[in-house]
Amino acid sequence: MSIIVQKYGGTSVADIDRIRAVAERVKRCRDRGDNLCVVLSAMAGTTNRLVGWVNELDAAGHDAAEHDMVVSTGEQVTIGLLAIALRTIGVPARS
Repeated sequence: MSIIVQKYGGTSVADIDRIRAVAERVKRCRDRGDNLCVVLSAMAGTTNRLVGWVNELDAAGHDAAEHDMVVSTGEQVTIGLLAIALRTIGVPARS
């Protein structure tokens, strides 16, 4: 049995249809018997939008910890959506 690490960038998970396609790819690997670790980026354009909002509020960059917290939410959304997509096609998943 193999352990496969799959990494999907922002354009690969840019919308719901693409997230569904990623879920199908993951399912195919799992159906072969592979164990997977899936790493996701935020959906295309999300990180730039979040950084822009932070910069509007704190252009001087005084609060790096809050900057990181806000920007990390993009990945959180994507991993939650993929977990939901996987579960709807019968693949156990947890974000």
